Amino acid sequence: MSNYPTALFLMGPTASGKTDLAIKLAQECNCEIISVDSALIYKSMDIGTAKPTPEELAKAPHALVDIIDPLESYSVGDFRHDALQLMKEICDRGNTPLLVGGTMMYYKALVDGLSPLPSADPVIRAEIEKQAEYEGWQAMHDLLYEIDPVSANRIHVNDPQRLSRAIEVYRISGKSLTELTAIKSEPIPYHIKQFAIAPTEKAVLHQRIEKRFDLMLKAGFEQEVQALRDRGDLHLDLPSMRCVGYRQMWEYLQGSMDYDEMVFRGVVATRQLAKRQMTWLRGWKDVTWLESGNAENFDLIKSAI
Repeated sequence: MSNYPTALFLMGPTASGKTDLAIKLAQECNCEIISVDSALIYKSMDIGTAKPTPEELAKAPHALVDIIDPLESYSVGDFRHDALQLMKEICDRGNTPLLVGGTMMYYKALVDGLSPLPSADPVIRAEIEKQAEYEGWQAMHDLLYEIDPVSANRIHVNDPQRLSRAIEVYRISGKSLTELTAIKSEPIPYHIKQFAIAPTEKAVLHQRIEKRFDLMLKAGFEQEVQALRDRGDLHLDLPSMRCVGYRQMWEYLQGSMDYDEMVFRGVVATRQLAKRQMTWLRGWKDVTWLESGNAENFDLIKSAI
């Protein structure tokens, strides 16, 4: 481990101040930024994702920003593959990878690896659904208990999506979901130094979220979502349109709620995202906490390089 190159993680909830700190590190410490954000990957989704501005990206380029169309999908496995390749290229240039963002599942996949689960098979999935329609989901849950009791105890009979997936995995691979999820990729060959930035007071984070949402609205967020709706090929079931703020604005534009309700729901959804991110981070090992806006944050991270 001591011979591994250093990589930095700068994690934190939405609106905590990660971007400003990352740009300064990139400018002054030979760091190159890799975005760890499942919303920033989408093209044409700039305002509602709080994407770094063109001026900010010119100062400090961010890899894995604007890489796919909102109609396309990008898996956790895709991220892990791309991030590892980028980290190697950055180190080969003599610089330090700086991974910045709040998509904690991406960080987890990078550190812990991924299980070798098979891709979905539409034919097998359809067979399972047909069997369930005939026999009932209780019978399917009993079937899962025979092949994978651990998963059966964890998955409720009224959760057909996860129940179907567990049975599908077994029928494709011949191995249970429990067996396969126990198999992980090799640890990544980096000495990782992890930092998380957030305000100590929850109320301060809430204020930052409300302020940023207001700034997004003033910057033309409504027009951005209208342009996405006008394309005609996007819909609310896509991962891109499930990004916080976008669903609420979309529903407002289609007449499902009034403007004030949209703002309220957008802010609440963003708060809920921040809460989930903080829950992940509180259970994260070996992380150094930074206070949002603290002038010493830069020097603390710089000393770790």
